[in-house]
Amino acid sequence: MTEPPMRPSTIGVLVALLAWGFDIGASAAADKVGLGTDWRAQAEHGGFYQAIANGHYARRGIEVTLRQGGPQINHAQLMAAGRLDFSMAPNSFIPLNFAALDIPAVAIAAIFQKDPAVLIAHAGVGNDSLEALKGKKIMISPDTRIGFWRFLKSKYGYGDEQVAPYTFNLAPFLADKLAIQQGYLSSEPFQIEKTGEKPNVFLLADAGYASYAALIMTSRRLMEDKPDLVQRFVDASILGWVDYLTGDPSKADALIRKDNPEMTDELLAYGRAKMKQYGIVASGDAASRGIGAMSDDRWKAFFEAMAADGLYKSELDVGKAYTLDFVNKGVGLAGP
Repeated sequence: MTEPPMRPSTIGVLVALLAWGFDIGASAAADKVGLGTDWRAQAEHGGFYQAIANGHYARRGIEVTLRQGGPQINHAQLMAAGRLDFSMAPNSFIPLNFAALDIPAVAIAAIFQKDPAVLIAHAGVGNDSLEALKGKKIMISPDTRIGFWRFLKSKYGYGDEQVAPYTFNLAPFLADKLAIQQGYLSSEPFQIEKTGEKPNVFLLADAGYASYAALIMTSRRLMEDKPDLVQRFVDASILGWVDYLTGDPSKADALIRKDNPEMTDELLAYGRAKMKQYGIVASGDAASRGIGAMSDDRWKAFFEAMAADGLYKSELDVGKAYTLDFVNKGVGLAGP
């Protein structure tokens, strides 16, 4: 089963980053770059694989090595050690966490306009809306408690007494018709549907959860020293995503299956279809400004909501977490 990207433990990751000194390695070849993804290869990385398979990076003079993420892989540390030039952050919290500790890493593009995080409930038992889930036990992971759970508490009045342990195992959900759990739009719903059940799936982004997802991050040093390289990488990645969602994804899917043999054609097709159906990549600002779009207003609103909840100090300069220098240029609006 494709599991949702895990949010790194805030303290552990950031202390490690500080220990590394966060210095992009000068030994890397000028146009040979590494990108660390946020989980094992899957459809949610398809645009990057497509950019490799169809030559979008090569045509811009870049040779990209993709490194898979996973439960024991910390790409933030690898980037800090100079072994990666770019990494994916699964949500807006990560760049803000870096900014809060003065770690010079910035988000340079938001591939997903909508975070694919969902809550899942069985149909026909009264759990037919997010409002209806208030007061009921919900299985979530510890990292989620400092993530979208804060949004649910603020908007719907959920309480911490509702939290039940979640171990990324569907068995407890399938065994209990009253069970509710977190999930990822293209993962757990697929597995549940394979059992013959059509669950209720609530995409939190459509309820107002404003986190970006699949953010491309780099070091401030690389951004300042080699802005042309960063721009070429971002542009090629965007075109890869346009290509993956609108063209023939077979070459990218073949590379994904090579990296992750557990991935199936059926699940890849499901994931790609869900990204298109829900506008995960191409909705919002991306519809007019191009894939990867970000805005000051959205970053500010997300930060202020989390600061009001006590997660960040209100005086934090949110602009340290991201830059708009490499996006909002309409790249890919005319096609790949």
